[in-house]
Amino acid sequence: MTKKKILYEGKAKTIFEGPDSNTIIQYFKDDATANNAEKHSIINGKGVLNNAISDYLMQKITDIGIPTHYIKKLNMREQLVRKVEIIPVEFVVRNIAAGSIVKRLGLKEGQLFFRPLVEHYYKKDELGDPLINEDHIINFEWASRDELDEMQEYGLRINDFLRGLFLGIGLKLVDFKIEFGRYFSEDGNSILLLADEISPDNCRLWDIKTNNKMDKDLFRQDLGGLKEAYQEVANRLGILPEKKTYSSSKTEIVK
Repeated sequence: MTKKKILYEGKAKTIFEGPDSNTIIQYFKDDATANNAEKHSIINGKGVLNNAISDYLMQKITDIGIPTHYIKKLNMREQLVRKVEIIPVEFVVRNIAAGSIVKRLGLKEGQLFFRPLVEHYYKKDELGDPLINEDHIINFEWASRDELDEMQEYGLRINDFLRGLFLGIGLKLVDFKIEFGRYFSEDGNSILLLADEISPDNCRLWDIKTNNKMDKDLFRQDLGGLKEAYQEVANRLGILPEKKTYSSSKTEIVK
């Protein structure tokens, strides 16, 4: 039994104090949400699967030279990561039309873009994470021009890498959402790090042969089978966790 102080309670993760001032612990919950948490359910084992998948993908992304907040996986539901100052901008990289862009622009779901499309959203739940542009980001000083350029470059590199990785296991990377944060060193300098997670919660993945959805759209659209789909993604990546690990680990939480 361990005591951990909560720093932040999110929709899909709880953030705890880390063992030192420069780290935090991410705990992956079984909560599934949609429409800014208006729709909510508990799916037993979802957190275990997302932790395993994100652990694997963050390591791979680190290996190609993109700096991330990831340090190590602690157990079936927790990761030790670097503490960062989150930049309040979500980057969505789209390869195929799906989700909000279909409704917003009257596109046909499945339409292939001839080049990756990058969109920016203001990370603000109470406003519904509105679509913004680069001028908003610069004018409101959410990030500098140099930081924005660096994040854009990282996003496109991550997209190229993940498209190839998922293609190799029979999946199309339709789109994905990423976030970045500033990590401050002892001398006060900051570097940009990829933060949050990369999992079927924030990636749209379709089976190459059937176009079956393998991501959180199964929950958003009441299609069912979310845990089975996440399990299949983990299985194809070669990181299938044992079923006995699905139950939540016992942690004494101190608020």
